Amino acid sequence: MAFSGILSDADISAALAACQAADSFNHKSFFAKVGLAGKSKEDIAKAFGIIDQDKSGFIEEDELKLFLQNFSASARALTDTETKAFLKAGDTDGDGKIGVDEFAALVK
Repeated sequence: MAFSGILSDADISAALAACQAADSFNHKSFFAKVGLAGKSKEDIAKAFGIIDQDKSGFIEEDELKLFLQNFSASARALTDTETKAFLKAGDTDGDGKIGVDEFAALVK
């Protein structure tokens, strides 16, 4: 699994189970349940690198839509509403994407 050594499989499963229904995803709740909220800056940066699928240094809207699938290939895609809310919460500089520092602030 991509997050082995950073997050536990049990925490990932519990966090994914909590947001199975469409429009039930809440980033703060998810990060707390999955165990990322209490991790070091280095571990958060590693997680960012996994989620940044195209390695652009940013998490763009299309990568956010598939956010949950980074944790499990069988997880659902975020709805457009969830994706836009997630992007709005994380994109503090208004450039339409989430950088590593913005992601770290979002996780805490």
